[in-house]
Amino acid sequence: MNDYFPRPDTASVPVLRLGDVLLITLQGELHDGMAARLQQDVAEAIVRHRVAGVVIDITGVEIVDSFLGRILAEIAAHAKLLAAQTVVAGMRPAVALTLVELGLTLPGLRTALSTEAALELLGRPDAARSGGPHRDPR
Repeated sequence: MNDYFPRPDTASVPVLRLGDVLLITLQGELHDGMAARLQQDVAEAIVRHRVAGVVIDITGVEIVDSFLGRILAEIAAHAKLLAAQTVVAGMRPAVALTLVELGLTLPGLRTALSTEAALELLGRPDAARSGGPHRDPR
């Protein structure tokens, strides 16, 4: 079952439920209000739907600064306290280099090159393959 959890009152990041996984796709910049709303929406969705995993796709993010790095780490920490694993997918090489240069280790986060690989890390290979062609990550 797929569910979408929009909040019409303010700008927000969509949170999509794919079975027992939440999928969040970040595009462009994430300002303070959106980040706080996203953290709350993810925590509420984890509890409401008893999901086991959260995938944050950052393919559409050009620049990561310490603020976004902190938000990703906080979402992962919240998810872990609520018994869900977090995987960040689609990190560009330039973003990885920037995170290292900033000294951000992103504790509690696992990474994957694609959303499909992230779903496999969470033990959801059927969900990963349902989206079309799939490259074996091995």
